[in-house]
Amino acid sequence: MTSRRIAYQGEPGANSDMVCQRHYPDWETLPCASFEDVFAAVSGGDADLAMIPIDNSIAGRVADIHHFLPTSGLHIVAEHFLRIQFSLLGVPGASLDTIRTVHSHVHALGQCRKIIKQHGLRTVISGDTAGAAREIAEAGDVTQAAISPPLAATIYGLDVLASDIEDEDHNTTRFVVLSRDPVRAASGNGPVVTSFVFNVRNLPAALYKALGGFATNGVNMTKLESYMVDGTFTGATQFLAEVDGHPDDVPLVRALEELAFFTTDVTMLGVYPADPFRASTS
Repeated sequence: MTSRRIAYQGEPGANSDMVCQRHYPDWETLPCASFEDVFAAVSGGDADLAMIPIDNSIAGRVADIHHFLPTSGLHIVAEHFLRIQFSLLGVPGASLDTIRTVHSHVHALGQCRKIIKQHGLRTVISGDTAGAAREIAEAGDVTQAAISPPLAATIYGLDVLASDIEDEDHNTTRFVVLSRDPVRAASGNGPVVTSFVFNVRNLPAALYKALGGFATNGVNMTKLESYMVDGTFTGATQFLAEVDGHPDDVPLVRALEELAFFTTDVTMLGVYPADPFRASTS
């Protein structure tokens, strides 16, 4: 039997790796150097699914992902939330007194500002959190540390100098799972999220009119983010939206019909089960 593969951006031990192992424990993981490589792995058939971080409760949206999604040809089939925990890692012999620089992904550095300031550390940006741990292990320098998930300490043979160093205990990242083929969640079988992108003309009240149907039909919109199209400040604007509900539900059917009147394009990205984490935090 051929092993199923799920791709993620980063190196073994990264948060994306952790969420893959938690929700797809029997799948082979495929680490990729960049998000573009992850999308290409699924599009080209090297992987069946992709695990992509899309939002963080502290840092906000993950750069570039929203630009890749609409043109990728891939479909969101699931979502998962991961409580983010970071540790300060160093080589054996390192301590909080010896370290001078700290390596990590730019988002992780931004989520652990307190300990960085407390110890007067100089930050060095790495491609991802687990890669930062590997860099520290390879350097063998007691003055360098990494901010990484705890799993990375075991993988790369590092000591944990401090645990749970994230600034906020609500630090959570939302991941979406992407597939080549659309897999639409069934209607009437629990809470569903519908994600889509649309363009409106650059006209007064165009967005107001486009969204009016969601309000009048009682559809809860949980996300609305705007992006420039083709790098222009004066042309049409693209929006990524997410709503509670299924496109077969009458209220959402009506809301989408109204949306179509005021937009130039509506593209469905996915209709997928809402992660139980949403209910626990509502």
